[in-house]
Amino acid sequence: MYSPIKLGVKYIQYWLFAENAKGHGVHSPFVFELIDRVFNDDRDFYYFPLIEAARETFIHDNALLNITDFGAGSRLNTSNTRSVASIAKSALKPKKYAQLFFRMVNYFGSSTILELGTSLGITTSYLAAANANANVITLEGSSEIAAVAKKHFQYLGLKNIEQVTGNFDETLPGVLSRNAQLDFVFIDGNHRLEPTMRYFEWLKPHLHENTVLIFDDIHWSKEMELAWKKIQADEMVTLTIDLFFIGMVFFRKENKVKQHFSVRY
Repeated sequence: MYSPIKLGVKYIQYWLFAENAKGHGVHSPFVFELIDRVFNDDRDFYYFPLIEAARETFIHDNALLNITDFGAGSRLNTSNTRSVASIAKSALKPKKYAQLFFRMVNYFGSSTILELGTSLGITTSYLAAANANANVITLEGSSEIAAVAKKHFQYLGLKNIEQVTGNFDETLPGVLSRNAQLDFVFIDGNHRLEPTMRYFEWLKPHLHENTVLIFDDIHWSKEMELAWKKIQADEMVTLTIDLFFIGMVFFRKENKVKQHFSVRY
């Protein structure tokens, strides 16, 4: 993984060269509309304060969990015993990205949603709250973390979440066998090149023209940046959007020529 200084330099470069946050100069009607109607939508929705209140509770929860980590680990903590608070501070997606996912599910009307990496369930909650009729399947490697997330879902009254616990290498094939098509996928579970590409290949037969595929931390390390370049080059991919901390992948057939955008967010 890159050091904080290296990551900071990369972020400055991204900010200097990325497209305007308002979408001016973006030569894609689809991307311009996405920026205008979704990225820049600052409305609050009913579930937002409820989910953020749960995040705040997690940040102050010093209960210790024994963690099973099948991925690249934490930048800040290498111990297998971590507090809920430390997980909340280091692993949860910031509010602006989690709420962006909510708006995207709402905008695209995604009904079959897959998340690789439940963590404490904050992002999962946003995905589920965006469409009460959607089926959200979330995979988590650590059983103790999954148990904390389950209590959180019950507290929020979210009944459209299916939790699957275990190593993704073992659980993902079964999930895919039961879901022919996926509308929205968020991958945040293993920040290494080989597993990231393997999961992408497994997912491809289940993706369709309007699927939204999001990869977390695409600039987290040299491996993740290489994975991102390989994904961009894949023949199925027609358009990508780099928001630095996440990368969005689209398969829309209206794009006859590949387009790749970096957008300030």
